[in-house]
Amino acid sequence: MRLVGTALALASALTFLGPVAAASADAASPFDVSDPTVGRLDPALLAAVQQAATAAAAEGIPMTITSGWRTPEFQQQLLDDAIQTYGSYSAARQYVQTPQQSKHVSGKAVDIGGNSADTWLIANGARFGLCRIYANELWHFELAADPQGNCPPLLPNAAS
Repeated sequence: MRLVGTALALASALTFLGPVAAASADAASPFDVSDPTVGRLDPALLAAVQQAATAAAAEGIPMTITSGWRTPEFQQQLLDDAIQTYGSYSAARQYVQTPQQSKHVSGKAVDIGGNSADTWLIANGARFGLCRIYANELWHFELAADPQGNCPPLLPNAAS
């Protein structure tokens, strides 16, 4: 099951790499709406990610979604795993939101994968409304640009 594979990939990234995203073997195409992690995204976010993926592909940059919509239970499991990894709730919260606060649970956040895709999206995402949100997560994006195409200042981490 894709969610289990994603959980293992994210847990492995937290365990072995710290705050660095690892590309998951279960990464999904932004166009695979049959996958619930993609298909249950907020429609405006999904459209923006698809437009960005198309533009990135035209420049030779593949873009995938390593994590999109999540169930509250899956989000809680990620938090529980991070608590085990980092030794405390406070330390874990720097990288993982609670189910109640996670934008992934509401379908309003995506983690981007693909060779150089996060770097491309940091540089180009605002024109699609997509903004990096956390300073310690290069891969996490939300639809957050203002009408002029400006992204908000980065938050230090998920606990901010």
